[in-house]
Amino acid sequence: MDKPSFIGLIPARYSSTRFPGKPLAKIGGIPMIQRVYERVAQVLDDIAVATDDIRILNAVEAFGGRAVMTSDKHRSGTDRCREAYEKIGSNADVVINIQGDEPFIAKRQIESLKECFNSADVQLASLARPFDPSLGFEALFDPNKVKVVLDNDMNAIYFSRSIIPYVRGAEWKLWLENAQFHTHVGLYGYRASTLKAITELPQSSLELAESLEQLRWLQAGYKIKMALTDEPTIGIDTPADLEAAEKYLCS
Repeated sequence: MDKPSFIGLIPARYSSTRFPGKPLAKIGGIPMIQRVYERVAQVLDDIAVATDDIRILNAVEAFGGRAVMTSDKHRSGTDRCREAYEKIGSNADVVINIQGDEPFIAKRQIESLKECFNSADVQLASLARPFDPSLGFEALFDPNKVKVVLDNDMNAIYFSRSIIPYVRGAEWKLWLENAQFHTHVGLYGYRASTLKAITELPQSSLELAESLEQLRWLQAGYKIKMALTDEPTIGIDTPADLEAAEKYLCS
């Protein structure tokens, strides 16, 4: 079997309730979207930023990157990726969706995701990170840290903002000693035909309950192959996260 071809798409919208203009925020004097783009370029030759704002498009083109304008009506980065893929006229077999607020995404993480598609039956893939018990129960309890449970073949069984699995018969303070937990890393890969199909699905009851689009795909019967990563990443959701990123860069 021939190895699949890939395109990396970086959804980047300007509006954000907690951090407007986030993709253009500078870390170490360089716009965040540029840092993401340059990290992805270490692994993928075919890349584009999918944005809804001319300011982001201009910033990407200013550093020599490629960007495509997409609708400002999309509910998710997955929907934006589909429009960008079609607008570009790409023939890539697999779309890698890299979040535009992950300026420290590691080369190995993207490579791990690509490797999932060496198997012809994989239609969707993502990453999980074994939870570090030293971070403590409060970090695991954080609903912004999405948890995932895996089957024996490394497919996702379920994603949740709650702690899964529930450890019956143990006081919650001891849960970290009695089970291995995994958190989700929001990097996705989709076969091009699968990307088209999942963006045509209606929102599902589980997705609406947890506000997690990947539950729509699971509920519709799709399998999501998961690869493990232990690479540290810092997602930028707030100005406080940006300060943490600056400190990380200087450490």
